[in-house]
Amino acid sequence: MHKRVRFILVAFSLLPSSAVVAELQLPSRNSPHAATRTHDRLHLPMTRKLIPKRLTLNTNTGQAGLGDFFDVTYSVLITIGGTSLPVVLDTGSADLWVLSDTCQGTCASAHTNTALYAPDTFHDTGVNATLVYGDSKTGTYARGVIGYDAVSLAGLTLQNQYFAAINDTNTSVVQSGCEGILGLGFPFDSVIWTDVFLSQGQVKRRRIVHPMRRNRWFDKSILGIPSSRYTDRSIPQQKRQTMSSSAIISSFGVSGPFIARLVSLGGLALPMFVIALQRDTIEIGGNEGMLSIGGLPPGVQNASLTWVPVRKYTLQQEGLTQDDSLEVPVDSPAKAYPIAWEIPVDDVFLDGMKLPRSQLSSSNISLSALIDTGNSLIRGPPDVISYIQDMLGGPRFACSLPHTLAFQIGGRMFPVDPRDLINQVRSGDTQVCGANLAQTDVPVLGGGGYLYSWSLGDPFLKGVLAAFYYGSFTGPSADPPRIGFLSTVPSDAGTRLEEAVSAASAGQYDLPG
Repeated sequence: MHKRVRFILVAFSLLPSSAVVAELQLPSRNSPHAATRTHDRLHLPMTRKLIPKRLTLNTNTGQAGLGDFFDVTYSVLITIGGTSLPVVLDTGSADLWVLSDTCQGTCASAHTNTALYAPDTFHDTGVNATLVYGDSKTGTYARGVIGYDAVSLAGLTLQNQYFAAINDTNTSVVQSGCEGILGLGFPFDSVIWTDVFLSQGQVKRRRIVHPMRRNRWFDKSILGIPSSRYTDRSIPQQKRQTMSSSAIISSFGVSGPFIARLVSLGGLALPMFVIALQRDTIEIGGNEGMLSIGGLPPGVQNASLTWVPVRKYTLQQEGLTQDDSLEVPVDSPAKAYPIAWEIPVDDVFLDGMKLPRSQLSSSNISLSALIDTGNSLIRGPPDVISYIQDMLGGPRFACSLPHTLAFQIGGRMFPVDPRDLINQVRSGDTQVCGANLAQTDVPVLGGGGYLYSWSLGDPFLKGVLAAFYYGSFTGPSADPPRIGFLSTVPSDAGTRLEEAVSAASAGQYDLPG
């Protein structure tokens, strides 16, 4: 679709159009992240940095690829206002935030040997942000002020990029040695975009945030459409958006999240990014940590991936619908917009047996999963997780006995590598393990929240190459969002687990991580 492109592996593909020249800056040849040029492509070299056991990241991690912390968080290095900071990659959220040097308490004391963002060039908007993560069982937060500054990733810079300078947080980002989070989700899931949009007088109503659950931030009531959860009786009872969707979408290029803003500005050859997570535990090797933005990595063909659509939320589901005119829009999924990287799931299997569907949520909600690099576990419905643990023999089981949890997506099976499904329970005992599983909230129709039942985090993502395609913000029905998967789990993964446990037991050392 875009012919005149610049492709940067682990950086970006750029369109040198006049519409985005003022916002986008290519890395110079003298930049420490300078890319090499071959024909019409730019390549940023990647090297892999192994993280020693029980050591945290430092600011060098992620300069040329993804760094990890105990195989839990994955980071890249960004530069904000001249300060280089490692940030966690998170496809489950859509906001960029970093720890400010004004941060007090836990987040300040944990970073005595690393740089914090010094807001010398920070343009404070005067708008405060509270970013909430997790669910009702694991809710965490980050609080700070919204502003803008120049933001660079792999030498590519966006001027006037909105983000939050955090001065208070209880997230695990602090313990991982990172300085913040880079959310890769859709703008409608962005607290910062929503708050900036509201503060600029586009609409008068403020959003309402549940204190311990990450709700859908773009509640339709702020567009003048009554919400089943937050009813405003002053709003006419009609399915009419008070402003055109084009007016809303156009704001993405000004105050949208970093990658989504690039997409909105036409700055990518293809509106997509690709992630493959490295595995440092159990086996040295596995996937190389990789981030490609603007296209598929070399050697990977589009046809080799299994592509599935991203769920789009209609007006009835408190989303937004594309309006082709000023008349009342047709509230159909085809014309709706996405909110999160949420995809349909055919079924879930354990050791070849199809698992029963959860009885805790409505059968009218189709089975779906959030694809979330910021989640260190696989989270699912409480009754199904309990069923799995019973099949495993309880919350504790033999490490050397391989089990395969698989998700059928787009008609194809995508297994979790048995080595990534388990974790050693006690130091010095390589015989007893637990599963990297957790219960999460169930979706509720009309409840104002997401509709996914599963959140597939790093244990799943370490076994796939995942391509996240935003599609067209202006025409989601013509170019819809989707995710493509390519399994990287070896056929003998179970045998490799047995060998790793046997070697650790014989050598009297713990399983790595």
